[in-house]
Amino acid sequence: MANGSPSETHTESQIYLSTRGGDYGLSFETVVLKGLAADGGLFLPHQIPSASQWQSWQDLSYPELAFQVLSLYISDSEIPSVDLKELINKSYSTFRAKNVTPLVHLEDNLYLLELFHGPSYSFKDCALQFLGNLFEYFLVRKNKGKEGKDRYHLTVVGATSGDTGSAAIQGLRGKKDVTVTILHPKGRVSPIQEAQMTTCADANVFNLAVKGTFDDCQDIVKALFNDPETNSQLSLGAVNSINFARILAQIVYYFYSYFSLARQSKDFKVGDKVRFVVPTGNFGDILAGYFAKRMGLPVDKLVIATNENDILDRFWKTGRYEKKAATGQAAEGGLEVDGVKAHEEGVKETLSPAMDILVSSNFERLLWFLAYEFAAAVGMDEEFNRKQAGQEVAAWHKDLKNKGGFGPVYKDVMESARKTFESERVSDPQTLETIKTFYDKVKYVLDPHTAVGITAAVHSVERAEKGLPHISLSTAHPAKFAGAVELALNGKEGFNFQNVLPQEFVELDKLERRVTTVENDWKAVKDLVKQQVDKELRA
Repeated sequence: MANGSPSETHTESQIYLSTRGGDYGLSFETVVLKGLAADGGLFLPHQIPSASQWQSWQDLSYPELAFQVLSLYISDSEIPSVDLKELINKSYSTFRAKNVTPLVHLEDNLYLLELFHGPSYSFKDCALQFLGNLFEYFLVRKNKGKEGKDRYHLTVVGATSGDTGSAAIQGLRGKKDVTVTILHPKGRVSPIQEAQMTTCADANVFNLAVKGTFDDCQDIVKALFNDPETNSQLSLGAVNSINFARILAQIVYYFYSYFSLARQSKDFKVGDKVRFVVPTGNFGDILAGYFAKRMGLPVDKLVIATNENDILDRFWKTGRYEKKAATGQAAEGGLEVDGVKAHEEGVKETLSPAMDILVSSNFERLLWFLAYEFAAAVGMDEEFNRKQAGQEVAAWHKDLKNKGGFGPVYKDVMESARKTFESERVSDPQTLETIKTFYDKVKYVLDPHTAVGITAAVHSVERAEKGLPHISLSTAHPAKFAGAVELALNGKEGFNFQNVLPQEFVELDKLERRVTTVENDWKAVKDLVKQQVDKELRA
């Protein structure tokens, strides 16, 4: 596709650009396989589509609904409808729940969306099962009739604080022409998460334990993508939520949970408003909700729930997006068994370690939309608006990198953001109390990340319009964070952690581990990845 030119086969929502202004007019296939833009930005569609017929989707199954949503962003000329349906059906056939993402009523107007019924017991399966099949689909097409070194080989590299790694591995294991390398901070993920990653026996899976933090792992991945020689030689692909296909797949469960609520509650009908509450670190999960709202879903507010690493909460309160270093005793906390110390340099260790993130990568995508709306108020043309948005985002991130923060942003930008979002910071004591409270009330066992969301949801119910339903998104099965769950519930009548633990997790200890330790050095990682790819290509 020509840069910036209209296409007869694509709508504007099926053509993609970079948040930093360096790329326009890109195909969906390019966006999926590249992951990160050449200018360091993230990919977005030229515009968010309007789902004018969304109410007619209410009786669709999860795969049928996914097809309707994804078709708005993927041109039939790139993935024919019959192929897209097959990809979707294949992706969600691996889930333990027939309806993929069950909605559970906790109390009154508070509901929980269970997103942990995929292969790795994490919400990330909802996107990564689909992304893995997308990679395979595009590679099979690229390599048709090709043999040996003429084949296109994709090298997928990702950083994880625990759940992304195991979900990515489950989505990509055994895929032809794909090498998947996952970086995790050595000794700083939970034992179950580490076992899920390192016991995978498939030859195309490669685990690296980095002597550093999660942010170090993430920085290494970005360095690899930003090095032209490495990117070119290895044909790098991304599985972290920088890959837009992950955001796209997550939009689906916002619509599905809304329709599930309409089926379950006699007081709620299609067309009524609902509030979503999302525990978030990297901002990808809640960004999908922003897309759903912009597409037409009647979302009253999206509530951002952070733990004590509250860069997002502080932005909504102050208009400044600013790293806030925590060192010494201020950085301590969490539980070693659940993988704390993932982010010890600058970030507080908490009971919800997957959210212990200093900078939220996907926030850049929301900033682009906010900057675009601000530019559009001037009344110039589309080219001007996009250019201004890209320049603004690039300037903000330059300040973030060089000065540790930016802002306060323009008043109009903040007012626009607050129309859609609210935020709340949840402490470790509050997290434990919520786990205890909902076990006592309804015998439901929450993982600590999900408990952060439920805490924020309870407070949101108190300040929202009376009777407004709230759907809080879960993140992981409680067995993945045994330390926090047992700390909260040990001694409670009727509680036995063995009843929470899936048999699959029990079996992990018996399996052989495959992992290589590496220094916190992107060039050392590059050399190891190259060795692995060369080995696979010779096989």
